[in-house]
Amino acid sequence: METLANRWRAAMVRDGLYMGNRVAVMLANSREWVLFDQAALGLGVIVVPLFVNDRPESVVHILKDSGAKLLLVADQSAWMPIIPYLDQLPELQRVVCLEEVQNEADLMLTPLSAWLPDEEASPVLGDASNLAATLIYTSGTTGAPKGVVLTHKNLLYNAWEGLQAIPIEEKDLFLSFLPLSHALERTAGYYLPMMAGSSVAFARSIALLAEDFLAIRPTVILAVPRIFERIRVAIHERLEQAPRWRHHLFADTLAVGWKRFLYEQGREQWSGSLWFWPVLKRIVAKQVLDRFGGRLRLAVCGGARLDLETSRFFLSLGLPLVQGYGLTEAGPVVSVNTPNNNTPENVGAVLPGTEVTIGANDELLVRGPGVMAGYWNNPDATHKVIDGAGWLHTGDQARLEGGRIRIKGRIKEIIVMANGLKVSPGDVEAAIAADPIFSQVLVVGEARPFLTVLAVMDCQKCRAFLKKLGLDPNSPDSLNHTRFREFLLARMQELTRRFPNFAMVREVTPLSEPWTVENGLITPTLKPRRNQILEAFANRVEGMYQGHAA
Repeated sequence: METLANRWRAAMVRDGLYMGNRVAVMLANSREWVLFDQAALGLGVIVVPLFVNDRPESVVHILKDSGAKLLLVADQSAWMPIIPYLDQLPELQRVVCLEEVQNEADLMLTPLSAWLPDEEASPVLGDASNLAATLIYTSGTTGAPKGVVLTHKNLLYNAWEGLQAIPIEEKDLFLSFLPLSHALERTAGYYLPMMAGSSVAFARSIALLAEDFLAIRPTVILAVPRIFERIRVAIHERLEQAPRWRHHLFADTLAVGWKRFLYEQGREQWSGSLWFWPVLKRIVAKQVLDRFGGRLRLAVCGGARLDLETSRFFLSLGLPLVQGYGLTEAGPVVSVNTPNNNTPENVGAVLPGTEVTIGANDELLVRGPGVMAGYWNNPDATHKVIDGAGWLHTGDQARLEGGRIRIKGRIKEIIVMANGLKVSPGDVEAAIAADPIFSQVLVVGEARPFLTVLAVMDCQKCRAFLKKLGLDPNSPDSLNHTRFREFLLARMQELTRRFPNFAMVREVTPLSEPWTVENGLITPTLKPRRNQILEAFANRVEGMYQGHAA
């Protein structure tokens, strides 16, 4: 790998790239992604990662804002959508393509085979701790992405302290499937195992992830909540088709498994029901754990808040699942639970060397070696989030519980209803999304008298329910029929019965078209772009409030 990285480094030197220049990479997780990154870091060249499935407009914004001089792509199809915007990218000098180039008239496009020289170039950096290493552009759920400047020190500190919190061994094998453009995957799924001397295998795709788990049999994975939520929903779907006795057996396994978890954590006394755990584990829980390859000793969830019910579900089955907290601006990891001290109600203890405190409006503030140098070419935005004392204002509401962090919600995403009552939409959305009939969910209610929901339906699952309601499953109009909406509301209200009455959903708009990265309604990390969704369905939202009393 070192020899290959030195060849990539020599190619960058030959292109006239030097310390402080920016280069962009838009690849799926691969050896080439790592070689490109290592080559650039050794020269002091700043790496700008791009999501491979991002919209052209977003890619162009990042290339333009960063002033990237070089772009690495997989093939010409990845480059073609950018060509119409070339007049906006005067700094871009070369595009390197892993595959051979078919259209030689495109002088900017160079195949990797022609770009890589035979000679090598060694790293030139000495003490690079305070030099910018990367610009990671935030997902931009509420506006244009901003470039987070992370230094070599930020990245190395975060990876090293992660190792102190959760020891990783040389024999560990990571399965990498979150995009390396994601700050969590890059730091904890690439730099950290490199420090530990562990191995990393790259998954082929999310669609083939189930097969890759069985083939690779990883010992460590990093994932976002959506992965675990989908697996949980799939398990429940299979249970629906199973005999009643299987339902009871599975419920018993979860109940005993949760007691076993609390006992092993030292938070509950021994119970006679724990004698049954070895049998329940072998005949029930093992069937689930084997889907992860059967060797998993650690599953880390980050990137967003994991629903407590989902966390408890997998912990009860014996999956060693821990949740952490962080944000790109913090390097990204701030805190993490550990297998031996795991409290799924919160996001763990703060990394050594990092400080946290609670500011105004219960906002979590972070200070330490992982905090970014600032936003790229945006001092005003930087000063808004990093105060004079060096505290990073996270925008998350939290409280501290015995040195551990409990996240309450996003300040900007807290819904303040017309009556002044506040609702965390993420909690309600997570509860509703546990029902597989709902594919995507957005709660609405800012300055409104009650809550409503925009819900993208799993149309395949809707068909049987539409038939039972006497509606035509092949008619698009059936989704918005009064009987079907009342049916959906009843399911939602059952799913959210643990919330206060004011958080009860009063109306729903079922949608058939999914929110995607391509239509600009979710980010590449699968987070809903709330403002864009509300704008796109403004008329439907208004319709839900017309004719209703407050």
